[in-house]
Amino acid sequence: MIKFGTDGWRAVIGEAFTFENVRRVAFAHAKVLKEKGLKKVIVGYDRRFLSEDFAREVFKVMISEGISADIVDAPCTTPMVSFAVKYLSYDAGVMITASHNPPKYNGYKIKESFGGSATPSFVKEVEKFIPEEDVKVKALEPTKVSIEREYLERVRSFLEVDAFKEKEMLVVHDPMHGTASGLLAEALQDTKIRVITIRAERDPLFGGGSPEPVEKNLGLLKAKVRSLGADLGVANDGDGDRLALVDEKGNFVSPQIIYALLLLHIVRNKGIREGVVVKTVSTTYLANRICEKEGIPIKEVPVGFKNINEVILKERVIFGGEESGGFGFPEYLPERDGLMSALLILEMLSLKGVSLSKAIEDLFEEFGRSFYDRVDLTASDDIKEKVEAFKGNPPHKLAGMKVKNINTLDGLKLIFDDDSWLLMRPSGTEPLIRVYAETPSEERTKDLLKEAVDLLRGS
Repeated sequence: MIKFGTDGWRAVIGEAFTFENVRRVAFAHAKVLKEKGLKKVIVGYDRRFLSEDFAREVFKVMISEGISADIVDAPCTTPMVSFAVKYLSYDAGVMITASHNPPKYNGYKIKESFGGSATPSFVKEVEKFIPEEDVKVKALEPTKVSIEREYLERVRSFLEVDAFKEKEMLVVHDPMHGTASGLLAEALQDTKIRVITIRAERDPLFGGGSPEPVEKNLGLLKAKVRSLGADLGVANDGDGDRLALVDEKGNFVSPQIIYALLLLHIVRNKGIREGVVVKTVSTTYLANRICEKEGIPIKEVPVGFKNINEVILKERVIFGGEESGGFGFPEYLPERDGLMSALLILEMLSLKGVSLSKAIEDLFEEFGRSFYDRVDLTASDDIKEKVEAFKGNPPHKLAGMKVKNINTLDGLKLIFDDDSWLLMRPSGTEPLIRVYAETPSEERTKDLLKEAVDLLRGS
């Protein structure tokens, strides 16, 4: 059975992710579009093995089912497809990508007519119509379109570009062999910010790892920043919707800190204050402290940007994001965008005239310190059962801290007296149990994670 996860349907190429199954999913997607009176689709694809070929099959299905369709003329980021839906007169979008997953995976992401990740209700409709048998399609050559130039123009229009012309900066960009390659340098043309790109070429094996911008995968970026004396290191995942940062000292910066910095920048420097802030259940307590001080309401939703989009469709949202490094700015696009996130960080640093490490120290001084980490465990039946059991009978104390509140919005979240928290939940994209923790102390975060993992493993 084909089931969509946190953001799209993902599976191993040649096993569940086959041309036949892609056609079946595209057929169900086309059926839902027709029922809603939607007629025009753009299909994008990343740099993974066979992505363009899978995109061609989606095109053929859409055309065969009476839906007008175009394919991008080159591998693109997921935000570029969402941009095309919102700004270029498309009714929907499909992105062939498995985002940050290992190289053997590929995936099918749906973008709805508002220009963002499909809501859970839309996904359920698609799943309901997936046929048991293969789908016959017409042999057609796709119509190709270029969207990069218009996308970059829209991105730049949201920024104070003149701020990038005040001070020289050197930035190292690591697209991790993904589709964000070249975009940061292109966006910063005609400014004083110079971009050096590493791992820019297409490599469907992603150098033997996964294109996920987490610290263990960014050793080269950290080393390059140090060796060049760069002001900043920027990394994006395989389909360009997530961001990671390395400061001027070559230190990895937690996406939780990036969330807080972006929120402050949006509210204080860009003056966008009307509405609500949204975060996922795995996102930093600093967001709550900032919103309390600024008098802005905040909402917490399950993990997955599709859940943030459900709020965006009902309310005015200032900013939304998640701990994995996906941040969205609804005034621009109801979608995560790694390029826009990086440019907003650069805009903040340019306006404040400080280094990233100084901006973080200022943040900690005003709102308290935060140390976050995550451990991923193979989702064995035993561990999954233990997570469920803890929901019914959670521990009262961990790592010497008393549990103050319990949140079961997505998995099990234990909240302690000083806002520290621990979360255990199954991944929506991989067969893993994720264990997250945030406390004011690096040592305490490690202790909390270790104790939780020991409990799950029964040691």
